[in-house]
Amino acid sequence: MQTQVKEWGNSQGIRLPKEILKSAGIALNEVLDVIVSNGAITLAKPFRHKTLEERAAEFDGKLMLDGEYEWGEPVGREVW
Repeated sequence: MQTQVKEWGNSQGIRLPKEILKSAGIALNEVLDVIVSNGAITLAKPFRHKTLEERAAEFDGKLMLDGEYEWGEPVGREVW
């Protein structure tokens, strides 16, 4: 795919089709890291740790943070 650098107010910009952003997992207004190396520009999503709320949402909000948890029968040389 090719695109052009165009004027955008007092700056320059590149437009990327929605399908390209979707396939890269990039949402509208998302902040990206810009890396310039050897004449190439790379856009990358920065690494970000998930919040406790985001992690809980992955488990339908059912994190059992208090009490005991049943891990099943011992499978090695655990001593209880």
